[in-house]
Amino acid sequence: MAVREAGQGGVDAGGYAGAHAGAYAEGYAGGYAGGHTGGHPGGSGGAHGGGCAGGHCPHGAREGHRRAVAAFLRRRDEFAAGQGLPAAVAHSASASRQWVSEELAQSAEHVAERGRAEGHAWLTGLWRRTAAVVWAAVVLLLLGQALTAVGAGWTAARTAGLAAALVLASSLTAASWFHRAKGGVLAPLIGEDNRLSTSRTVAAAWVLFVAYSVLVLAGRLAAASRHRERDALISGLELTRGAGVVTVLAVLCGIAVLVRRVVGLRVLGQRLQKVRADRPRAADLLTDDAGRGTFADIQYVVISSVALVFAAVRLARRPEQLPDVPWGLAVVVLVSAATYMAGKYAEGGRPVILSVVRAREAGDLDGPIRTGDDIEIRGAGFVPPGAQGADRLARMVVRVGAVHVHVPLVPVPGGFRNPTDTLLTVPVPADVEPGRVEVQVVTAAGVETNRYAIDVTE
Repeated sequence: MAVREAGQGGVDAGGYAGAHAGAYAEGYAGGYAGGHTGGHPGGSGGAHGGGCAGGHCPHGAREGHRRAVAAFLRRRDEFAAGQGLPAAVAHSASASRQWVSEELAQSAEHVAERGRAEGHAWLTGLWRRTAAVVWAAVVLLLLGQALTAVGAGWTAARTAGLAAALVLASSLTAASWFHRAKGGVLAPLIGEDNRLSTSRTVAAAWVLFVAYSVLVLAGRLAAASRHRERDALISGLELTRGAGVVTVLAVLCGIAVLVRRVVGLRVLGQRLQKVRADRPRAADLLTDDAGRGTFADIQYVVISSVALVFAAVRLARRPEQLPDVPWGLAVVVLVSAATYMAGKYAEGGRPVILSVVRAREAGDLDGPIRTGDDIEIRGAGFVPPGAQGADRLARMVVRVGAVHVHVPLVPVPGGFRNPTDTLLTVPVPADVEPGRVEVQVVTAAGVETNRYAIDVTE
């Protein structure tokens, strides 16, 4: 998990210490300060109370990450208060800013390494939890069947349903073990950006449900002794009875494949910025890469889940055929899928530079841009969603002519003042030749903005 700085990505330089500092402090200082024992991140240990340490132990990786985050927050706030600066750079504002930025960048990279180690340890141990959830669902199904059988008696349909659940759970457990290093049964649902894919999860839920329905029919067919009963069960698989569920399944699986293609092409075309996450989270199903809830994803998950519950009830009431999803409900699911797909096309956008001006502090005289001056680059999309961590902010680069300038990290209490999603401040290096030069920003996702020409004087 990267260190996420509140206020980045959507406000200007003056908005950090105010509106977002409290959210940042609540999200990190309160959650991690308890694990901090002091010292620089490079010297923080990874041991927990049980004695294990390192990235192979989930508890040790988690504790090491917490200590690294707490040490980074303390160090950042010290620099924001003007403390901890060596005497050699304290006399120069530009030198002290560069030194602070380098120190924070190194500390943030250490935190990112700890976060990746924690994510890997968490993902490795996920297959046991997913397998436990699968078998817990089987136990719940058995309890539900036992309770509903009171008075009505145990039927062949209940036996077929339990047998189908056992077959499906065994298959998922075996698949989870073979993919135990990649998240177990969730491995096919994790996208290339290491986040849970909403489209794949919804499609997988319907695939498992349809597979379970067919297994129930197969179990009943195997137990049927009369010819007429077998013919009735086979006719339950006819398309006229399951057209709705087959249509929904086909569309949702097609959406899952199409979304992957669309996102990949938009990333390659630099029309969408994607940053890899440290580990997948359940919230990924309802949020964007920055952790904000999105309407397209939420409505897609909600409507698909409601339709799935309805289909499950239909299967429980009529286990002799595929659940006949009414066409009205099927159309509602298709409209929801179309809305989700449209949201995927609409999200993102290429970062853009709108203007570049000479930075001016109080008391400075107005004048042209010279080498050594600070310039403000104003625009949009400089901080991609999910790139609010300090380690990723430190990767931002501005090309000024032929010189690559790393954007300095300027801390304030509770966050960073520079860079932000709409404003970057960088110095014009002395290596830039006077004359007309072009400015271009390269974001943490590797996407380049448009070129903006400025005049640099001697």
